[in-house]
Amino acid sequence: MAKIVAIHGIGQQFKGEATIHREWWPALVDGLNRVKAELDGPEDLDCAFYGNLFRKPGTLAFTGSYTAQDVGPEEAELLDKLWAAAAKAEPQAVPSPASYGGSLARTPALVQRALSAISNSSFWADISQSLLIGNLKQVVLYMNDPDIRARVQMAVSSRITDDTRVVIGHSLGSVVVYESLCNNPRNVVGFVTIGSPLGIQNIIFQKLRPSPSALGVGQWPGVKHWTNIADKGDIVALEKKLAPWFGTGVKDVLVNNGADAHHGERYLTSVEAGEAISASL
Repeated sequence: MAKIVAIHGIGQQFKGEATIHREWWPALVDGLNRVKAELDGPEDLDCAFYGNLFRKPGTLAFTGSYTAQDVGPEEAELLDKLWAAAAKAEPQAVPSPASYGGSLARTPALVQRALSAISNSSFWADISQSLLIGNLKQVVLYMNDPDIRARVQMAVSSRITDDTRVVIGHSLGSVVVYESLCNNPRNVVGFVTIGSPLGIQNIIFQKLRPSPSALGVGQWPGVKHWTNIADKGDIVALEKKLAPWFGTGVKDVLVNNGADAHHGERYLTSVEAGEAISASL
């Protein structure tokens, strides 16, 4: 069985286990090569997949694309947080929410302002507004729909076995696997989160299962090592440091992924990822 299990993030519904493995395996090898570590072969990596649960069924009816009118209250709140982060990261390109003289009022017109402003960010340069809204919906749906959450958890938990030594969670996948490890601990030694939104308040952190303690600290996922890797330009990793939210056992590390700050493969090719993964093998 695989020593490493990796879990993808949002927006992967048109891929599958084999596709992601083909993309992530060479990046994983490159990261380990940076620290002179190696695996036996591709069978040492297993990629859990849940994106199909967000893929819409085919239909002959015209459904169109998502627009500002399709953005719900929690999606608008998440959009507002991402907008503020994008404006902070690129103040010359992205106008800040404050420049509009008020908060995002959850109306289609103001949501459209946020979408238009955030589209100026290099982070979202290749993502259409419809796709961005769809990605927001995946996050909110997972956090709020018990059926989707249970089905996603099943897809991921079934791939983590007693032979698994390291689990890697990218983006929303880090939330999924965090909950999986908390609720069903195995012999996993290392947990590596890359581009993680686990620290996003209200939308994610307070809705984790198991819930954070009364003191506002997230439960420990039962591993020996937890390394959280974030790029300072990665807007999805809104809280770059997870130790304040999950305890000092989390080792927070910053990397530079270049223009594509949230890209999973760029995280995996880093020295920092190689060190975190090899330390638990």
